[in-house]
Amino acid sequence: MGRALAAAGALSPDLARAFAAVPRSAFLPELIWPFDMAAGRSVPVSKADAPERWHAYADDADVPIVTQWDDGEHTGPEPGEVPTSSASMPSVVFRMLQDLDLRPGHKALEIGTATGWNAALMAHRAGPGNVVTVEVDAAVAATARATVEQLGLPVRVVHGDGSHGYPEAAPYDRIIATCGLRAIPYAWVEQCRPGGVIVAPWGTHYGNGDAVARLVVGSDGRSACGRFTGPVEFMKLRAQRAAHPVHSAYVTGSVADGDETSTTVTEAEFVGDAFAPQRFVLGLRVPRCRQVVAEKRDGGRPVWLYGADDRSWACVWFRDGEAARVWQSGPRRLWDEAAAAYRWWEKNGRPGPERFGLSVTAAGQAVWLDEPVNCWNV
Repeated sequence: MGRALAAAGALSPDLARAFAAVPRSAFLPELIWPFDMAAGRSVPVSKADAPERWHAYADDADVPIVTQWDDGEHTGPEPGEVPTSSASMPSVVFRMLQDLDLRPGHKALEIGTATGWNAALMAHRAGPGNVVTVEVDAAVAATARATVEQLGLPVRVVHGDGSHGYPEAAPYDRIIATCGLRAIPYAWVEQCRPGGVIVAPWGTHYGNGDAVARLVVGSDGRSACGRFTGPVEFMKLRAQRAAHPVHSAYVTGSVADGDETSTTVTEAEFVGDAFAPQRFVLGLRVPRCRQVVAEKRDGGRPVWLYGADDRSWACVWFRDGEAARVWQSGPRRLWDEAAAAYRWWEKNGRPGPERFGLSVTAAGQAVWLDEPVNCWNV
């Protein structure tokens, strides 16, 4: 694993020492649900029943491992409905730590303790007593605290709402979130030193995808600004979870009741794969909108858009070999907005997340393309 991560550029020499000293397997429970790439889903693996397979996932597989389902309400070995705590892919963990640029002696705050592995890696790098990690789930926090105490690691585990940061130990040189955000809490800017770094997965309501934002706090300590470094997907900060749209609340009759048009934009162009850059960009350009991509059947796939502030909706029906049909209804013309956003993306050279940046002030947040002057509020 270490050699593979280093070859992929995810494991720098300074972090390699932490990787060797702090094994992920020491922080995982007896029953885990790693993501099986071949099956395309999370599968249960018990250390007692299949120790070799358990260690293969824990020590050697670059896959995310779910450690809690349904906010702890789930029981039994089979996967639950919604994953709510996990050990992230090692490649993602170390790329984000590289973005953080944690140095010996830095004071650091982590939001989202989960197993405690990431905080332990940070403590190995920053030194004893310099890392505080905040976990919103009491049971998860207690388990992580017991683990770091048993291993004798100098990490302070706090049970609390990470959206408020942890002012008791501020100011920090570095702040990192291991959960997806839709808005960077301004409390984090206030609790980070001027020149300090905030690293967090950030995205929009459009979908579950995120991009890692690397922000630097300004010299006056009142703002933070920086670029996105690459696409990721994280479980969302519980204070910022968005409810899944209830279809029947939007479409009360037939989809044919909406205004019908068509489009030459294809399914591949508009949807792409899970980390397609257009999904990220459409979320930036079509605010307060949720996209839901249905399963493809018999050569057809509906893609739905739901407004977050009203009952506006749109449906694009892609069918192989045919122009897509479009229906939309409500005060917002969501498909028109999405089509305009897609054309904007094409006009600007189909940029990925790395060409965008994020600025955060007490008044809110804005994204920008290439330079902060090319900004709009989100």
